[in-house]
Amino acid sequence: MSKISNLINFFSKRTISLSAPREGKRNFRKFIIPNKRGSRIHKKQQMGENPELPVDRRGVRETGYRLNGRFVNVPEMIPELIVPDLKNCDLKPYVSYRAADVIQSEFTAQQLFDAVYSKKIVTDYKEGKLDVEGNPLEPSKEEKLQPEEAVAAARRTGSDLL
Repeated sequence: MSKISNLINFFSKRTISLSAPREGKRNFRKFIIPNKRGSRIHKKQQMGENPELPVDRRGVRETGYRLNGRFVNVPEMIPELIVPDLKNCDLKPYVSYRAADVIQSEFTAQQLFDAVYSKKIVTDYKEGKLDVEGNPLEPSKEEKLQPEEAVAAARRTGSDLL
């Protein structure tokens, strides 16, 4: 009779479970909350004493690379904040919500020409530095550029054109 009762206990039962059986309802190990839990000692271990512990780096770029298990720091990869000196500045460091909206028309090609070239053309004309066809006798660096060179200069790193 005892053999039959032992066999009855080994029958499988049908159940529905939404979590893994080894991680029960009250086990919080399955909820990974990086950088939110742990003692101060654990965080010190994360930062360098124990390289086996994982360190969460979401949203932070590393400032170097790993080589043969060691971290090599690259000074050029460290972000640098450039802050201007505002000692004698009369402007406030914020803009009030009550400030009036600035409405400005689109910057046209004619306005760009007037801002860059018109002053030099007028001074060249008054000083007689134009040839018979109206070209300058002493062209500036921008006036010497060919169209292909101008496009390449505009697309170079650091220019505002995408």
